[in-house]
Amino acid sequence: MPNFITKRWHGYHMVFAMMFSLVLIVLLSAYNWPYALLGLAVFFGLGYGLYQAERSFREDFTSYVLTLSKRVKGANQTALDRMPLGILLYDRKGRVEWHNPFIKEVTGKDSLVGLPVTEVFPDLVEVDDSPGKLQIGERWFEVLHHSEERLYFFRDISRLEKLERQYDREQSVIGYLHLDNYDEAGTGLDEQERTQLLTDVQGAITRWAKENDINLRQFDSDKFFMVFRRESLDRIVHNRFDILDVVRDLTRENKIPITLSIGVAAVRSSMVEQNQTAEAALDIALARGGDQAAVQDGERMVFFGGKTSAVEKRTRVRARVISFALANLIKDSDHVLIMGHEDPDMDALGSAIGMLRFVRMGGRKGHIVLKDSNPSIDGLMEVIAGNESLEEAFIPPDRALQMVNRDSLLILVDTHKPSMALEPRLLEKSDRVVVIDHHRRGEEFVKDPVLVYLEPYASSTSELVTELLQYQGDRMTIENMETTALMAGIVVDTKSFAFRSGSRTFEAASFLRRHGADLAMVQTLLKEDLDLFVKRAEIVKNTEVVYDRIAISVGEEDERYHQLVIAQAADTLLGMKGVSASFVIGLRDDGKVAISARSQGEINVQLVMESLGGGGHLTNAAVQFEGMTLEEARQKLLDVLKENFEEGGDME
Repeated sequence: MPNFITKRWHGYHMVFAMMFSLVLIVLLSAYNWPYALLGLAVFFGLGYGLYQAERSFREDFTSYVLTLSKRVKGANQTALDRMPLGILLYDRKGRVEWHNPFIKEVTGKDSLVGLPVTEVFPDLVEVDDSPGKLQIGERWFEVLHHSEERLYFFRDISRLEKLERQYDREQSVIGYLHLDNYDEAGTGLDEQERTQLLTDVQGAITRWAKENDINLRQFDSDKFFMVFRRESLDRIVHNRFDILDVVRDLTRENKIPITLSIGVAAVRSSMVEQNQTAEAALDIALARGGDQAAVQDGERMVFFGGKTSAVEKRTRVRARVISFALANLIKDSDHVLIMGHEDPDMDALGSAIGMLRFVRMGGRKGHIVLKDSNPSIDGLMEVIAGNESLEEAFIPPDRALQMVNRDSLLILVDTHKPSMALEPRLLEKSDRVVVIDHHRRGEEFVKDPVLVYLEPYASSTSELVTELLQYQGDRMTIENMETTALMAGIVVDTKSFAFRSGSRTFEAASFLRRHGADLAMVQTLLKEDLDLFVKRAEIVKNTEVVYDRIAISVGEEDERYHQLVIAQAADTLLGMKGVSASFVIGLRDDGKVAISARSQGEINVQLVMESLGGGGHLTNAAVQFEGMTLEEARQKLLDVLKENFEEGGDME
């Protein structure tokens, strides 16, 4: 028992009091001993009373402490048994050693001791000491793991999760809907037929908006503003923006069908920023060729639709304006650097050579940034080696980095993604960047370019560069080697004018031919190496066909292939009877696993590659992986194909 309790009766103050009383009794005995005896009797009586009182207090206090201890232990056990918190201990082998009744109530099992934790909670992911989430039936739990004590805590957060989900469902979403080809849709129709067509399209859009609880307002003849909730967006995404198919099918019989482009922003920011994000998403959908929806969902952008090839609708006015603007930018620069994508192909190199001529016509010195040659451009580089004016224009990336300054201009051709550029550091160091590309715009884009000429309707970047050259004067001087390089770029990307070739493609080819493009040299440049042919044949022999019309081929695990071989193998498979799309997987020389995808337009391989982190066109796309095996890449591809073909995708 603590001293502060035991000394409350016989502390020093009581000892002094008793001693003082005894002294008084002794002094009293000297004068009147009968009174002294009486006082002594009272003294001993008082001492006995104090002793009994102390003894009784100690017994009562001990009894109270024992009762309190039992109550505390009982309360602890009751709290442990009835607290709304699960506690589970496990041994070194991961088996349950002990748990409180809350765990038994959650799992619905009578005996858990001795069972593996993974068997009791199959969905429990191995977590560190940070909280994680676990769903058991319809209930949600926050799981806290103490690895040193081999202890799990489970806290029921079902109500909080319900509130969070309700908050997410009620989140405001802003979107823009644009009618593509609105002005051209009535071509060949009389006024009544044109009015009926537009009425049918707007009626379909209005019904779709009503079914999905969308507040729709038309603010221009071909533009609508949309406000709705996140749960409506989830429903629309689940249906993969079926309004795109509805409108396309509704106007399919027209000479120029009407398609939709949709931009949606589901980001947690201010309404002003969300509106700007929605407008940017619509711009990206339009830049990718229209007939699709771009959804900015948090930090990632998701695309839907894009099933049809883009209808060529770029105008010569835009090409002329871009040509003059680019000429002015070049005149305001000390020197110009021209760069393509990593492992450049004939289109990248041909368009770079065309831009070099453009720069020289502006009276400025230009250089083409190139690391090493590759089988795609070896033939052209051998020819260039005999042309002194062209050969001296090629510089390595290290030298280009040293040349960059405030007055330099960087022209990026045949790509708009910094990660795919030949030297991404050049983009970071350059204050002024021009982008010229024919690929559909992806989520990744060059930051703050001064000029963008991105036309997904063009067959190749070489075609775009050729059009820009046409507006630089009637008396231009352009060498045969330069026109031949541009022609080779067009021929390669169009598969000898068999794919993505519009009227403007043939006009560009005609211009190049008039200025000395050597078609015989083009065929020579495109001749195939025998070793590459054999490697391509080895890939093609390992082909399997899935979904009756998709060919998938995987290269050998211990063999490395150039990107050109993988791409050519995909082209070869596409030429096989009954094949609508082909995917070839191979290990590249740089250790990356590459997938090249091709289709005849019935299947959108761009969406497949974007799902895997790549990009491209509706009929021509690719992706690269690092730190992945061929089989893992094949399985990822099959998972995406399964999601689209078996779970209601929109690849067709």
